[in-house]
Amino acid sequence: MLPRTLSLLAVMAGIFIMASTAGKPARADDTYSIEEITAKAEGFFGDTTQGLAKAIETVFEDQGQPNAYIVGEEISGAIAVGLRYGNGQLNRKTSGPRKVYWQGPSIGWDIGGNASKVFTLIYHLKNDDQLFQRYPGVDGSFYVVAGVGISYQQSGDVILAPIRTGVGLRAGANIGYLHYNSKHSWLPF
Repeated sequence: MLPRTLSLLAVMAGIFIMASTAGKPARADDTYSIEEITAKAEGFFGDTTQGLAKAIETVFEDQGQPNAYIVGEEISGAIAVGLRYGNGQLNRKTSGPRKVYWQGPSIGWDIGGNASKVFTLIYHLKNDDQLFQRYPGVDGSFYVVAGVGISYQQSGDVILAPIRTGVGLRAGANIGYLHYNSKHSWLPF
């Protein structure tokens, strides 16, 4: 009699657990796989070149799976002192798309100008507003008509990995920062 009662209690407990979780969505993984990011980058850039695929692979090897990304465009130019302006869309699995802007100064051995499409992988972003701050970084560029480049920026726990592909004539290396905002600003500081 005892085994039968225990079996009945186990079945009733299972039914109770299933009934109590019915209608509640399961928590989805909030990070992106390399396959998801490659597909998003391919859709944004038009197709995946070997250089772009290698850049994405490198970032995944260095940082793992991102929990957000930005697709956007930017322009930049420098004669020792440079400026960069961009805008795009922040994408996360846990919230809808959001418009973002960035701008910043740089200084270094850098000359020329370029226009780029930017696909930025973002790590450890707990909420959208955490993105809106300054991110220091070092950038090296060598654009002669077209190229692909990666840089890393970090502020606190948040890490950004912009992957840029663009056109222009620019060569050099610089240090500076990018300030991400929810509103457009022409002031680079």
